[in-house]
Amino acid sequence: MIAERSYRAAFAGILEQDVLMGRDAAYFAERFTGAWERMLVVQSGEAQCGFLLMNNGHIDMLFMDPDANGRGGGAHLLREAEVRGAKSLECFRDNHGARRFYERHGWRLTREYEREFAGRNRSFVFYEKE
Repeated sequence: MIAERSYRAAFAGILEQDVLMGRDAAYFAERFTGAWERMLVVQSGEAQCGFLLMNNGHIDMLFMDPDANGRGGGAHLLREAEVRGAKSLECFRDNHGARRFYERHGWRLTREYEREFAGRNRSFVFYEKE
């Protein structure tokens, strides 16, 4: 499953192993129940290689299969989300690859903060796009 593979690859240096292992196919299947209409998917040939989940103009998730990174699928998803009204997103402060990606596409860092995530206080950043 793309969500499981990409989540673990993106956050391997940020989250603890037990948290990563808990984000398995069953976790994401439950997480996405009722969210399919808010999800955009990008394919390479016949295979799905990435997805974006948006809620009321806020990007909740944008994940690419690790084997498909750097091929333009993420940029395509982000552009499509912007066309559909995406105005904000958050990511882990230490997710430097994601931050470079968003900034390269014109997203502006508006604040840094901490909040609880997976049982611990974590550092996040919030981006906006006009």
